[in-house]
Amino acid sequence: MENDLSLATEAAVTAGKLLRKHFGKSLVVDEAMHHDIKLALDKESQELITGILLGARPTDALYGEEGIAGNQDSGRQWIVDPIDGTVNFFYGIPHFCISIALRVDDEVVLGVIHDPMVGETWTIEKGGVPLLNGEPVSVSSREKLEESILFVGCGKSTEALNTGIERFHKASLRARKMRMMGSAALGMAYICCGRLDAYVESTISLWDIAAGKLLVEAAGGKVTLTRREGEADSWSIVATNGKIPIEEIL
Repeated sequence: MENDLSLATEAAVTAGKLLRKHFGKSLVVDEAMHHDIKLALDKESQELITGILLGARPTDALYGEEGIAGNQDSGRQWIVDPIDGTVNFFYGIPHFCISIALRVDDEVVLGVIHDPMVGETWTIEKGGVPLLNGEPVSVSSREKLEESILFVGCGKSTEALNTGIERFHKASLRARKMRMMGSAALGMAYICCGRLDAYVESTISLWDIAAGKLLVEAAGGKVTLTRREGEADSWSIVATNGKIPIEEIL
């Protein structure tokens, strides 16, 4: 039987091929909001991933941005973001990914983040070494904010936007460079391999960061999640290389 990490990688890479096929083409918009877009392709990608994962593990549960599937009483739950960076994808910006994690008895035990445009795949199993295209990676060694590149997310609500913009301004006075990149999962993958030094956002969903959290922590970084009260599966996140004094800009 194919092991769980290989299965998740297969699902992510297969979905990536679907996204590449449609990138830059005319797309069906299911819902257009002020600060977000939902595509028919989001659902198609999740259905493809669901078919692969639950086809091989029919007793498992699946929890994704586009809904749930499988046996919701199972202690094994796949957490899926079928396109993290949908707005980038829609506008023809090649910075998006597929994120898949497996949670067993409330503990995330593996993660895969796949960037189909660059051809990069990050993988991690709990207790193991994070890999980028099969090669070990680790967080950066930078310790000073003045040498760091920080990614600040702004979310979608007015509150989250205001918080993100305030943090961006405050951090920009200290950091070497600031980024707003549009994909939480890729931001965390970039911290994992030392390209970025921190990612901060006041409102994010579990499917955006489940795989990335395990990757960053296994690579030597630190991730703090705080549940937002009164909001279903909504979190604030601070992810760093574990060395820079991020609290100085929060």
